[in-house]
Amino acid sequence: MDNQAVEQCRAVYLTAEDLRVAASILYNAYHSDPLFLDALKTGEQAQYEKKLRGAIREELNELWQQEQALIGLFDGARLIGVACIATQQVPLGEARYWHWRLKMLLSTGWQSTQALMKKESKIIDNLPSKDCGILQFIAIAPLEQGKGYGHTLVQAVLSWCDEQPELDGIGLFASRLSDIQLFNQHDFEKRTELMIGNVSGELLFYSSVKEY
Repeated sequence: MDNQAVEQCRAVYLTAEDLRVAASILYNAYHSDPLFLDALKTGEQAQYEKKLRGAIREELNELWQQEQALIGLFDGARLIGVACIATQQVPLGEARYWHWRLKMLLSTGWQSTQALMKKESKIIDNLPSKDCGILQFIAIAPLEQGKGYGHTLVQAVLSWCDEQPELDGIGLFASRLSDIQLFNQHDFEKRTELMIGNVSGELLFYSSVKEY
């Protein structure tokens, strides 16, 4: 892939008109994600896919309404990557708003909604402070993967984090080795190993608090 083409991509905040395409990118990227497979487990593939679409749609809409950071990576007019960050300025985990719980319940069912809240609570409990964000989603469109865009999108997330004076950093749960290796290349460090549901992985953290 031409490095100049990657460098010419722009990372900007998503608009309401971008959310449908963003949801599609995230759905394809997280279709086989171990955490979602476990949290949304069902005996039927079609039912799982319906629940996954619903979970992504409701979370995107909630993050948008709560004015959280939804970053899009664009190649010209094409949205090719999405990163979504939630800060603890809004209720997360077991403290989620009731309207979010109800919408998620209708989309995924009670057990899946509980599993998603417990996931967030476990991540929050292991972050160094309450002034940390969570990288909820990050994905590159399937046809654009393997071209270096993932590194560009991660760097955009870190640039955003460094510009937030109220944030100490960003954490995320990663269960796949390829994901862990990607984030390790961008100054994310392992804080601890976690078991979320039946999925084992690492809690990675990027600190925006620099020591001089």
